Amino acid sequence: MAFSVNTNASAFAALYSLNQTNSALEVTQRRINTGLKVESAGDDAATYAIAQKMRGDLAGLNAVKSSLDRAISTLDVAVAAGEAVSDLLNEMKEKAVAAKDTGIDTASRNALNGDFKELRDQITSIVDNAEFNGTNAVNSTGSDIVAITNDDASNTITIAAQNLSLGGSIVTLSDTQEIATATTAAAALTAVSASAENVTSALSALGAGAKRLEIQRDFVGKLSDVIEVGIGNLVDADLAKESATLQALQVKQQLGLQALSIANQSPGAVLGLFQ
Repeated sequence: MAFSVNTNASAFAALYSLNQTNSALEVTQRRINTGLKVESAGDDAATYAIAQKMRGDLAGLNAVKSSLDRAISTLDVAVAAGEAVSDLLNEMKEKAVAAKDTGIDTASRNALNGDFKELRDQITSIVDNAEFNGTNAVNSTGSDIVAITNDDASNTITIAAQNLSLGGSIVTLSDTQEIATATTAAAALTAVSASAENVTSALSALGAGAKRLEIQRDFVGKLSDVIEVGIGNLVDADLAKESATLQALQVKQQLGLQALSIANQSPGAVLGLFQ
């Protein structure tokens, strides 16, 4: 081996090795700081691209969750209104049956009729105010409840609106129905009984829709969790492994510094030739 003070091959080799160790140490420290082994496309282009697509899918599913939550809340309001209407119809039936009795006096009949009309008008008040987020699914101009079910909004669940307004196809009782006489009480009783059965059927339809939305929401929640775990499997760093790697690289760095120091002392040996 030639002695030279201009070229120190051993120092070059030691410096190269030390730089490699420092680069690896920097990568490990970044993984520990971020918790990610694939933080950018520069780390692993293919894995990063896959993870980004899955993140896009996850973002779409978050929108689906919001849509389903909104639909469920709208449906809850509609069901609550339907149940209230059903209760009112039962009370109205009691009043109509009592008013149908030909043996009661005029004062009693008038009192029953007054109560009946109050209950009748209350149905209109409930139906018109059964709105959530601008959607009313139970009045005469009710809108269907629609929720998206996939991450590109190409599929939806639609729950049909139920018109619970007076004089409609479900609540056939008119907004002027009275029980002022035994005859009108008999007619009202027929309308109230039919309306009560129709409302029960409408509530069944709304309840089935609510169950369907809840099942879909649970599925979307589980799907989101699976995708999030999948992303983690692709890009998350194994911190236990990175900790062990960090310690090894720190020792290797110290040894590299020591080796470079020794290599830098090699040219000094030339001085011994001239003594």
